[in-house]
Amino acid sequence: MAKLDLKKEFKHLYKPSAKKEVVVDVPEMKFLMIDGSGDPNTAQEYQDAMEALYAVAYTLKFKIKKGEAAVDYVVMPLEGLWWAEDMADFSTADKDAWQWTAMIVQPDFVTQELVDEVVQEVREKKNPAALSKVRFESYHEGLSVQILHIGPYSEEGPTIEKLHAFAESNGYQLRGKHHEIYLSDPRRSAPEKWKTVIRQPVT
Repeated sequence: MAKLDLKKEFKHLYKPSAKKEVVVDVPEMKFLMIDGSGDPNTAQEYQDAMEALYAVAYTLKFKIKKGEAAVDYVVMPLEGLWWAEDMADFSTADKDAWQWTAMIVQPDFVTQELVDEVVQEVREKKNPAALSKVRFESYHEGLSVQILHIGPYSEEGPTIEKLHAFAESNGYQLRGKHHEIYLSDPRRSAPEKWKTVIRQPVT
């Protein structure tokens, strides 16, 4: 059975260079999502969101693999949209004021009906605290700039500033929400080796 890996299909979106900024056009994609607020390092709300998202994502994967379609696929990395009520106040220094959407992209053949079935299965087995907050919807980011950051999340500041400067120097205006894609598992690699896609929608 072949295994679908959307990271390879959308290599330009999930494996950018760490050496130079690039402009990409991100197509509409389907996601499992949970909204919340607060510092992801300390907020219980964020930990609950992770538990619920991964429970649904992996249950979906195994249900589809064993189903009539019998398709196997790689569960995609965690992504996050980050913002503040006033984006002028958004900084890496005050994470308690952050709003966020934690999300995991899904293959095109995942449907709302499938997600509803899986959520019910997860509710009966584990019933994680944030399960009721999981939603399934499309998100179209469109024109964006991005770069790969290598290192701890706490050291992203200069990379973000570099990306914003690149956008503005090339005639783009920043819009929307700061977007991060976490390619590394923090439990399995040292912080200096963590790889994070930093993406910013522009117009």
